[in-house]
Amino acid sequence: MLTALKHFIQELTLGESDRVEFAEDDKRLAAAALLFHLVDVDGIVDESESRKLKQILKDHFQLTDHETGELIKAAKLRDSEAVDLYGFTSVLKRTADEQERLAIVEMMWEIVYADGHVHEFEDNTIWRVAELLGISTRDRMLLRQKVARTVPEGGETG
Repeated sequence: MLTALKHFIQELTLGESDRVEFAEDDKRLAAAALLFHLVDVDGIVDESESRKLKQILKDHFQLTDHETGELIKAAKLRDSEAVDLYGFTSVLKRTADEQERLAIVEMMWEIVYADGHVHEFEDNTIWRVAELLGISTRDRMLLRQKVARTVPEGGETG
């Protein structure tokens, strides 16, 4: 009886396949897709960036390990289908306040600095996303400096 009830509740919350669904207009999915795009933009998916992505999403959105994994899978799929970044940033402009949009830009810098190397494609992507999110150049650079200060000495190149 207890097992049947547990299974029923799991089906209601996770669906038949144990998959957590994230709606197309879910700001968590939009943010995760932008962060995944950033991890992948230089053509090298570094393990330190992947770990940082998981940690950031789990902590910021207060997700379980399973939910975080499902969010990253959905974000990878959405990023691979996207023709530009506007679809993601427009969701965030509609659903996230300025503080949350600033937090997303900060998370992006954390991803970039995770491997100790700022690639020009990563820097350019953050610039474009910040512009689309309505984040000023000043705020973008202050967030970069804030995150850079947490990187061990000699960690940044590029």
